[in-house]
Amino acid sequence: MPQKEPSHNSTVFLAKHTEIFKMGSNSTSSAESNCNATYLPFQYSLYATTYIFIFIPGLLANSAALWVLCRFISKKNKAIIFMINLSVADLAHILSLPLRIYYYINRHWPFQRALCLLCFYLKYLNMYASIFFLTCISLQRCLFLLKPFRARNWKRRYDVGISAVIWIVVGTACLPFPILRNAGLANNTDSCFADLGYKQMDAVVLVTMVVIAELAGFVIPVITIACCTWKTTVSLKHPPIAFQGISERKKALRMVFMCAAVFVICFTPYHINFIFYTMVKESIITSCPTVKSTLYFHPFSLCLASLCCLLDPILYYFMASEFRDQLSRHGSSVTRSRLMSRESGSSMVN
Repeated sequence: MPQKEPSHNSTVFLAKHTEIFKMGSNSTSSAESNCNATYLPFQYSLYATTYIFIFIPGLLANSAALWVLCRFISKKNKAIIFMINLSVADLAHILSLPLRIYYYINRHWPFQRALCLLCFYLKYLNMYASIFFLTCISLQRCLFLLKPFRARNWKRRYDVGISAVIWIVVGTACLPFPILRNAGLANNTDSCFADLGYKQMDAVVLVTMVVIAELAGFVIPVITIACCTWKTTVSLKHPPIAFQGISERKKALRMVFMCAAVFVICFTPYHINFIFYTMVKESIITSCPTVKSTLYFHPFSLCLASLCCLLDPILYYFMASEFRDQLSRHGSSVTRSRLMSRESGSSMVN
């Protein structure tokens, strides 16, 4: 049977709908338009699938970790304070994922624009807070391993103060992300996240922001973690110092290695691509292969950054002996209490 030709009205409707959707997409640079790379439909299913995969396990793991770290660990040294703050940063991003999932499935934002920008802001707040807290965990474990006498005199309030400074600095530094992306879509309230606009910047301001973001948010932390990993590895070859044995060194080495692994897997791809992505948006890079590869890799790099919400709880459980001990003790006590309640109930029946 011959297929029916689409009517003129339906064709006009589809064309109009497609044009409106493309207008709601990221404000495109001339490099994107010239290379025909203005529309990336795969990113919606990629984001939705990634966030669905992260949400439930990440919510349960980080909630349990935060509960155990805060309630069952009285000895808050060995970077436990930094782990608590890292878990809070992950939960802040995880709690915004249902709204992200809704948008990427329906491609429609029915809520207030302020809520969209808040969720967008929490993504980058989580990324850079995680970077700095991972750096602090790695640095502290390394220093305390090499200088155990300093670890004995270290006060909990020092970690609290450092954490407060990190939240203030990171919270302020991440404000430009939603501000720069809240442009070009003033009349399009149905768009959010990947479809937010992009504000063109002055060249001097652009270079300054990129250099600061890359140095402070990536280069300095990655050098610090690499040095801590190397120092901790070398320390295993030296004779044991007072108040610590070889097992303590191995624990510290596993902790530092895990911090490095999370950093490399989650944050390195984004920051390498970030430089090229910014230059594409500003039409500094015009080579079509580079433009297309940069824009196509950008959603994957953001998804990898969100995976830290799943990898960080592994850091708590497998690398912190206090966490494992308290979790096993609490789990065994719950099991014993349940068995005792069942036995008492059965004895009353009999």
